[in-house]
Amino acid sequence: MARRGPVAKTLKVTLVKSLIGLSPKQEATVKALGLRRIRQAVEHDDTATIRGMIRAVPFCLKVEER
Repeated sequence: MARRGPVAKTLKVTLVKSLIGLSPKQEATVKALGLRRIRQAVEHDDTATIRGMIRAVPFCLKVEER
């Protein structure tokens, strides 16, 4: 029987709040996640880097684990 590596989990990240009013650093973090418009969703691998970016702006994102 072949051994398989661990299955990479993904996170679906959706922008739910406008970028207006965010600090420039927070706005840059959201854009670095690949989000530009409200209700736009992207998928990222579940890594510590991505989790840290999400933790910086949790109030304007919706995150689903897949």
